[in-house]
Amino acid sequence: MPEAPDAIHGSTLGNGIRLVTERMPDVRSVALGFWVDVGSRDESPEMAGVSHFLEHLLFKGTEQRSARQIAEAIEAVGGEMNAFTTKEYTAFYTRLLDDDIDLGLDILCDILTVPAFRPDEVESERQVILEEILMHEDEPSELVHDLFTEALFPDHPLGREVLGSAETISALNRDAIAGHFLAHYRPPNLVLAAAGNLHHDELVAGLEQRMSPVPGRRPIREGPDLAAPRTQVVDTRPTEQANVIVGMRGLSRGDEDRFAFSVLNQILGGGMSSRLFQEIREQRGLVYSVYSYRSAYLESGALAVYAGTAPSRTPEVLQLIGEELDRMLQDGVTDYELALAKGHLKGSLALALEDSGSRMNRIGRSELVHGEVLTVSDLVARTDAVTRDDVQRVAERVLGNERIVALVGPFEEDAVTEMALTSSVGSV
Repeated sequence: MPEAPDAIHGSTLGNGIRLVTERMPDVRSVALGFWVDVGSRDESPEMAGVSHFLEHLLFKGTEQRSARQIAEAIEAVGGEMNAFTTKEYTAFYTRLLDDDIDLGLDILCDILTVPAFRPDEVESERQVILEEILMHEDEPSELVHDLFTEALFPDHPLGREVLGSAETISALNRDAIAGHFLAHYRPPNLVLAAAGNLHHDELVAGLEQRMSPVPGRRPIREGPDLAAPRTQVVDTRPTEQANVIVGMRGLSRGDEDRFAFSVLNQILGGGMSSRLFQEIREQRGLVYSVYSYRSAYLESGALAVYAGTAPSRTPEVLQLIGEELDRMLQDGVTDYELALAKGHLKGSLALALEDSGSRMNRIGRSELVHGEVLTVSDLVARTDAVTRDDVQRVAERVLGNERIVALVGPFEEDAVTEMALTSSVGSV
């Protein structure tokens, strides 16, 4: 779905805020979102979870608006508003009718500049987050991903859970949370992305009216060196199903091989036609769910394979995953697999851009993470350019890395160690 040549525009305000917009004149909606260059990786161990805590608190009210007034103002015009926190950024967004764009911009700028941090609201939201942590820990299929990341990046902020822990959330006080906000929610750390029936210059003017003209200084992102990963982590609990991840370190978010990495992931476990799905589910019926995914961060990344299976079938599933990883590393991929994967990625990209919200997400994340927004045509061309040799090079860079096994299920750690040793999971 190519866009018009002048559909995407970018500007940098005098205070350092970056604005990127995509005009969609044939729709009646507008999606607006602030993308903030701070996430859980920017927290000390004692402050773990503060970025996610802030995400909640900014919706609790400002100097001029209560939480209820914010919610009612957006819902009164049929709009929606939400936010999310990741390891490296936080996003706040709203989607509403184009006639209400000024309302959306008003509220987003308000919560990003003058949050109230009222003590009673800090305490009430603390309880909400503690409940969220408990709910998360009760989901083995989610917990296993956290265990894998912790083993992949031990003693590093990237390895910590975005939510924090019950201990750190309970200990965070209002002043510490407000201090984290003041340190990171600075103009050079902000990207405003907008897509829909809009005019770029009008948004520039609206943003300049609502945000401080004082230029800010961007915080320096620092982190300890990455230590060697732990090869195995197990959470033993009486579940009916074993939740398994096998993975390894991957490519960083700016790596030139990231498009070939996407193709490799698609062939390995990206869909119903992937190798893992066809072999482990369709041919052998050992699982209901099996897939692979990739993650990319500033200095590193990950490739992971997830499977949920009966505890008694875990050794066989582990072995099959290891064999499939070895086969891709040693034998490469076929021309047919390459064409199928590239076709899927290009088609999925077009289908994902059917609404203003999806487009806002794409351009906002691209500007924040990569410092540029490629057009859809550019993305298609970069995907089309991937060759079998490119995929093989990525396989050698990633699949040859030390493999990590994470498991949540009714197993003793010694038994899991034996399963890993007797399978091909640890081979390269």
